[in-house]
Amino acid sequence: MDFNLKKLTSDAGVFFTRAVQFTEEKLGSAEKTELDAHLENLIARADCTKNWTEKIFRQTEVLLQPNPIDHTGARIEEFFYEKLDKKIPSRTTNGELLGQYMLDAAKDFGPGTPYGSTLITVGEYQSRLGGAEREFLQTSAINFLTPLRNFLEGDWRTISKERRLLENRRLDLDICKARVKKAKQAEAKAAAEPDFQETRPRNYVLSASASAQSSGGWDSWDLEDSKESANVMDQRKLWSEEVDKAEQELRVAQTEFDRQAEVTRLLLEGISSTHVNHLRCLHEFVEAQATYYAQCHQYMQELQKELSSANSDTYPNSFASNANPSTSATCPSPVSSATLPGVSPPCLASSSTPGIAQEPSGPLKIPDVQQPSTGHRKAKVLYDYDAHDTSELSLLADELITVYTVPGMDPDWLVGERGNQKGKVPVTYLELLS
Repeated sequence: MDFNLKKLTSDAGVFFTRAVQFTEEKLGSAEKTELDAHLENLIARADCTKNWTEKIFRQTEVLLQPNPIDHTGARIEEFFYEKLDKKIPSRTTNGELLGQYMLDAAKDFGPGTPYGSTLITVGEYQSRLGGAEREFLQTSAINFLTPLRNFLEGDWRTISKERRLLENRRLDLDICKARVKKAKQAEAKAAAEPDFQETRPRNYVLSASASAQSSGGWDSWDLEDSKESANVMDQRKLWSEEVDKAEQELRVAQTEFDRQAEVTRLLLEGISSTHVNHLRCLHEFVEAQATYYAQCHQYMQELQKELSSANSDTYPNSFASNANPSTSATCPSPVSSATLPGVSPPCLASSSTPGIAQEPSGPLKIPDVQQPSTGHRKAKVLYDYDAHDTSELSLLADELITVYTVPGMDPDWLVGERGNQKGKVPVTYLELLS
């Protein structure tokens, strides 16, 4: 109990002294040791790195786990599994859960019904999207979030601890400098004081001399005078020793400050290697994002094709049958959203119009294709598309082009024209306008 009380009293005294010292430094009444410019720049750079790393880390967590409640629960779960030294189980993503619900619903509605079969198809792809999301979250957590967290909870804590020690060493150094300054001022004041005899007034000396002659007390007067002179000499010697002691403490404090400044400088210079490490992690995070979005795009394209094929069997396109009455009505358009009025899509049913070839005699040559007088439409481009060969037309999102189809062409493609440019374009990248 006594030890704790003494420690508490000592800490309170140090805290009070530090508070007074900080106040005097702010008011300019106390001397403050300034750090060198290089160390100041390193400290500013480290603070900037810490602040932005913390913001990026928090926002990345929000991006990967948008729901704050789920995010808090996930952190609590991670904390408990970390304390138990066990591996965190993989969580079911929302996409996987939605896919499972769709598959369960299809069982109740009937897998053979149009709605049930479509639910099965969409549910399977939703499960794939959920799996891709789970893999993306795990990869991002390992390759990006974990290094940032390790820096904030490991390296930065060490840097902060050494910086606090450096600040304490600086305050101790300033206290020693102030102590030396005060001791030297007191020593100079003591040295400037005259001897005891020189400070006595003349009438006091004459009266003391007369009194001593009459009583024969010169010896006692000389003894008193010598005592006063000895006291003055003792004070001078005391202040001289105090100056020597203060200077010795100053040298020790300066050595400790320099050593701590060097340790702090080395840690702060390591921020450059931290930037290099975080740069590599950032590349890995972007690579994981690109892989995830590419998988999602591929899955959605495949799902779109399957749904288009299924819908063409369920809902025949009315444009094709109205535009060419001679064509059998049992021939639906493979992609109903891309079929243009006035043009019969290729199909397996035979045409009743004589003289029309069922398949082109050779491969389709885009430069030889002419825009029909009817059956062409405007289309809005939904996404950027880069042509893979000279027969295709590159697209830019939100631009308008003219599209049409020709017999024998793949139903997933249309012929697009933009000014003098012409080429095949994928249907899934377009929104046909009426």
